[in-house]
Amino acid sequence: MSYHEQAYNQIENEENKADWTHELLAAAGGFAAMRAYNKKKEEEGANPENDHHTAKQMLAALAAASVDHLAESK
Repeated sequence: MSYHEQAYNQIENEENKADWTHELLAAAGGFAAMRAYNKKKEEEGANPENDHHTAKQMLAALAAASVDHLAESK
């Protein structure tokens, strides 16, 4: 078997798995996006007292990490 055939078979037969570093980066991106959205809403005059900013930011981070995990493992 030639080098090229071995390389092709190695890539084709390799199991897809998610890396925690990619999930962490996706979570950070989701958190930052929600934080920027909350900051914009505050500048527009939204009431921040009843808004649960940190909870929404963490939920966005978890959602982004889950999407990354799903995309990499399929």
